[in-house]
Parts: sequence; C-alpha cells; structure tokens
Amino acid sequence: MARVRLRAVSQVRCGDKGNTVNIALFAPSESLYRVFLREVTPERVKAHFRGWIEGEVIRHEVPNLLALNFVCRDALGGGGAGSIRVDNLGKCFGTNLQRMEIEVEDEMLQEIGGVENGDR
Repeated sequence: MARVRLRAVSQVRCGDKGNTVNIALFAPSESLYRVFLREVTPERVKAHFRGWIEGEVIRHEVPNLLALNFVCRDALGGGGAGSIRVDNLGKCFGTNLQRMEIEVEDEMLQEIGGVENGDR
C-alpha cells in the first residue's frame, strides 16, 4: 500500500458559481475509481479545505465517467464580488484537492505506470 497525492493518479475540472465551488475528480481506471470512492469522501474533502469551505460538501458519483463530482457550498467567502480573498476562484480548488494524499494498492500504481517520488 502506498500513500500518494491525488495529482499522481487523477485529473480534475472545476469552477464556481456564486459562493459554491464544483470539483470533478476523474480516475484513469475502474480500480482507481473504486479507491477514490473509498478514500475521497465528502468529510475528507471538507477537512482538506478546512477554513475555506464553511458549508456542506456533497459528493455525486458518476461511474460511467469514472468521476466524482463535489459540490462545495459556502466556499468562496461570499462569492466573487463579495469576497476579500486575493484568489477565490473555484479553479484553484482543483489543484488544491490534488494535494490530498490517499492510500493506493501498489498493484494499481503499476497498472498506470508508477508514481513520481515527489507524489509519494
């Protein structure tokens, strides 16, 4: 079992609307999608963004795309026009989520060609 950052085993797409951030997390294989289901929970996402997401985090499972879609409420300090944050756009949340570390079975990492040392 290896501890790796999501950036080594995923892709993301995200954005914002008002005070809500949407983060889609994509797995490269069905086996890693199952790992994401186990490891990337709404509770862990909210904890990862402690101090940034003040509302609920809702996870939608999209198995036909091997994706998880997270809707993060009350996450932008009031929204674009009302926030005093320097960079409050939802796009930053995707890169930040990919810093989260998860546990992945060694065999799965070999399936996708291994992981760089900086991502462990």
